[in-house]
Amino acid sequence: MRWLVLYARSRQVPAALAAAVTGALGVWALAGDGAAAPGDPRPAALVLAIAAAAASTGLGGQDPALDRTAAIRWWTRRTAHELLAGTSACALLLGLRILGEDLATAAFVVRDAAGLMGLAALGAALCGAAYAWTVPVGWLALSSFSPPLTGVPLEVVTWMLQPPGTAASTWTALTVAAVGTAAYAVTGPRR
Repeated sequence: MRWLVLYARSRQVPAALAAAVTGALGVWALAGDGAAAPGDPRPAALVLAIAAAAASTGLGGQDPALDRTAAIRWWTRRTAHELLAGTSACALLLGLRILGEDLATAAFVVRDAAGLMGLAALGAALCGAAYAWTVPVGWLALSSFSPPLTGVPLEVVTWMLQPPGTAASTWTALTVAAVGTAAYAVTGPRR
């Protein structure tokens, strides 16, 4: 086997991809039944959060001690893994357009996928890969059920549900993506 296949299998990429596709199809089926109002960003954010949560389990290897003692540069592989997971989440949601459901614009999808994968990476660095999913899912829950705030604090807390042109939500997503990616790439997942 080639190293890429072994790496993908050790990081549970096939299982994560299957979980993300199943979750996306479930949300698409529910959103298509009229459960969500047209233009509602919550189904799209939920699909991306499911994809980030599924991918977050693979942010740690089977043996953390082996990862830390390996004579290869893990920070490049960690960064590439996270970026590919975010790209896959974008492709998954934008691929639902084939089924006839346009859940969100491309700018919304890219912003939220980057931010949610940054949150998953930050979760892996802080909590470990097994619990990394709690950070993006928790922030989505906070955004969905936050008390009525006004102005910039509202846009920061609910960045993943804001329209794509909102400056505070875009900067929040970029900041979370950069901080999460850097923390995960440098430190790796917590044991």
